[in-house]
Amino acid sequence: MDKNSIIGYILIFVIFGGWLLYSSNKQELQQKEMAEAQEMEQHRLDSIAEVERIDSLAEVAAAAKLKEALIKEGADTNEVAEALEALHEVEEVVEEKPEQLFTIGNKELKLQFTSKGGIVNRAELLNYKRSDSTDLLLIEPGTNKFSYSIPLKSDEVETSDLDFEVKSQSESQIVLVHNFEGGGSIEQEYTLGEKFLVDYKLRLIDLQDKIHKRSQVLDVNWDMDIPLQEKAMKSERDVSTVYYKYKSEKGIDYLSPRGDEEEDKLLAGVHWVSYKQQFFMSTLIFPEGLDESGAQISVVKDENSEYVGKMSTNLSVPIGFTPFDEHDMQLYFGPNHYQTLKKLDIGLERTIELGPKIFSWVNKLIVIPIFNWLSKFISSYGIIILLLTLFIKLVLIVPMYKSYLSTAKMRILKPELEAIKEKTGGDMTKMQQEQMKLYKKVGVSPFGGCLPQLVQLPILIALFRFFPSSIELRQKSFLWADDLSTYDAVISWGTDIWLIGDHLSLFTLLMAASSLLYTIYNQQSSAGMNNQMKYIMYLMPVMLFFWFNSYAAGLSYYYFLANMITFGQNFVFSKWIVDEEKIRKQMEANKKKKVTVKPSRFQKKLEEMAKKRGVDPKQLRR
Repeated sequence: MDKNSIIGYILIFVIFGGWLLYSSNKQELQQKEMAEAQEMEQHRLDSIAEVERIDSLAEVAAAAKLKEALIKEGADTNEVAEALEALHEVEEVVEEKPEQLFTIGNKELKLQFTSKGGIVNRAELLNYKRSDSTDLLLIEPGTNKFSYSIPLKSDEVETSDLDFEVKSQSESQIVLVHNFEGGGSIEQEYTLGEKFLVDYKLRLIDLQDKIHKRSQVLDVNWDMDIPLQEKAMKSERDVSTVYYKYKSEKGIDYLSPRGDEEEDKLLAGVHWVSYKQQFFMSTLIFPEGLDESGAQISVVKDENSEYVGKMSTNLSVPIGFTPFDEHDMQLYFGPNHYQTLKKLDIGLERTIELGPKIFSWVNKLIVIPIFNWLSKFISSYGIIILLLTLFIKLVLIVPMYKSYLSTAKMRILKPELEAIKEKTGGDMTKMQQEQMKLYKKVGVSPFGGCLPQLVQLPILIALFRFFPSSIELRQKSFLWADDLSTYDAVISWGTDIWLIGDHLSLFTLLMAASSLLYTIYNQQSSAGMNNQMKYIMYLMPVMLFFWFNSYAAGLSYYYFLANMITFGQNFVFSKWIVDEEKIRKQMEANKKKKVTVKPSRFQKKLEEMAKKRGVDPKQLRR
């Protein structure tokens, strides 16, 4: 092959290769152009569909941008006209943006906010856990809806549909803002203090001319699904409900916690509304009180739901129609701790069930201060309850001594009372008359043992309320009980049985057994009591077992300790203090004395009434 042939082949190869490269590049370019064209077309079609979907004023600016994009992408006149026509038909648009989350917190509370509506999306108490040891969330993501209805002249806007952006943020403060197209904005500022209280400010900025004048208020809707925090769903449902207070009143009110569905309408001057559970609460506070009336609260409890209940509040906040319309509120996400709530000085501590006013002073002035003082030095709450019980028994030592002394006297009289019972047969009236004569002769009051016991009644009722409501006992273990604020199940069978439930509480069993023994001991001196009454007294400890089986272990533990200490006191009284032989001699000496019984004021009153009716007063003394 000559030189010219070689050069020719090389030129052909180069030309062919160049052609192949050119063809390949051209094909790739065409494919790229086709792909871009298809993408642009799809984007254009999607944009047109987006414009046609527009239905709110807030998206007008976004729709205008879409219109410009359509023109730039080469949409024909008809398509642009359709987009413009769709644009003219809408009033408000919410541009779909991905949800953003923001967090602030302190040592006690961690709050997460969402850009959707600018509200609290998650509230976690850092120093508490749920009964299953997971994070304690007062608000779970997606379960809290807090929204304002903004009555714009063009349309009504729900803040839950608006996207908020961060205007400023620090570790303990965040300001979220939504800017309206055409001017005006809504700001929500949250400032977290040292513990559980959040200062919350709502601001309407430059919206005074955009809000409809005939609308004088913002409607506020607060709906929350209340998550389970404790071991037993039923127990927590039974105490969870909506509480509220008026600014001008000291007392509080609430919806019935036992109903499946409850609601109520409130008057003007609402100070706060609280979604209260057994040991925690979420509360909306109006420091100055609301001027508007007509607020409505409700609670719905569904047995098939995984949540304790759904609590709702609908109320109205007045509009100021000023360039800077600010509303100050507060939020409390925290424990139902008496001292913590009392420091807020707004009456939230009254949501803690400490008993009726006639008995609650015992908890406020005695039990809670002693309990808190002991907890500074002792970590075991079982020991604290023991010391508290010993202190209460020491305070009651005098009435307990009088009660025992009366019981000892009745025990000495037992043979004579039995003889009267046999003598009178089944005549109850005559038997009681003869017994009263005997009591007067020997100087014994049949009520001597009852009256000292009544002194204990305020304490018994107060502590009955204190232990199930005391967050101090929550998840505090003692002996076999891993949580003194709820039942101590030593045996569980998983199926509810009428009266007893699905478990056996050992402290309750011990309490009931000790109460039964104490009843048997007292019956030894109750000769005058009929058999029916004795059966009732024996039945009471058994009923206590069924009533208390699902109650707080700390309460049963206290009653058990109280019974055992009473046994110890009675042993000391009988062994070293009360001499029954001496009492017997004194009673025999009293029989020989001529006793003049002076009529009481009540008896004198009866005699005066009898004279007016023509009845001989002497008959009343027989």
